[in-house]
Amino acid sequence: MTGADLLLLALGAVAVGAGVLVVSTKHLVRAGLYLVVCLGALAGDYLVLTAELVAWVQVLIYVGAVVVLLLFAVMLTRAPIGASDDLDRPGWPAALIGGGSGLGLAVLLVDAFRWSRVELPTAGTADRLGEQVFRSWVLPFEVLSVLLLAALVGAIVLSRPDIGRPGPVRSATPAAGDEGGRA
Repeated sequence: MTGADLLLLALGAVAVGAGVLVVSTKHLVRAGLYLVVCLGALAGDYLVLTAELVAWVQVLIYVGAVVVLLLFAVMLTRAPIGASDDLDRPGWPAALIGGGSGLGLAVLLVDAFRWSRVELPTAGTADRLGEQVFRSWVLPFEVLSVLLLAALVGAIVLSRPDIGRPGPVRSATPAAGDEGGRA
């Protein structure tokens, strides 16, 4: 095992550990911060695999934007931030499903590669990836940005009771005891 292999395994263990903490914590804000650690470890894995552009996209888009949007939406909607015992479920179904999914992925990888070595390209991957993203995948990225903007506007409208609802209707005639509508 080389140093890169050990670093890849260590970052993978950090990502899995932080992922387990994301789904097992009772605090919503802490879950968001554990998600930052998990996504940061994945970005480190991408760096070890010499995919620098994908690593920086991971940091900028997922860590920088999605997690901040998640925490902003939690604070905007006034969701309970502390521990919530009423939403907890037993942990064994989640552990069973997660373990089964992990085992299935491991079997798939072992069957696909048979422990063979894969030579990574040395240069040019960022150029090719950038060309594909900005030529073939521009429309899905723009649709996703509009979707995220609509979700943010929807969260604002749902969290503010004074937006989008009609106010009290004032009558044209003064009420009894009202001196001509003047205060």
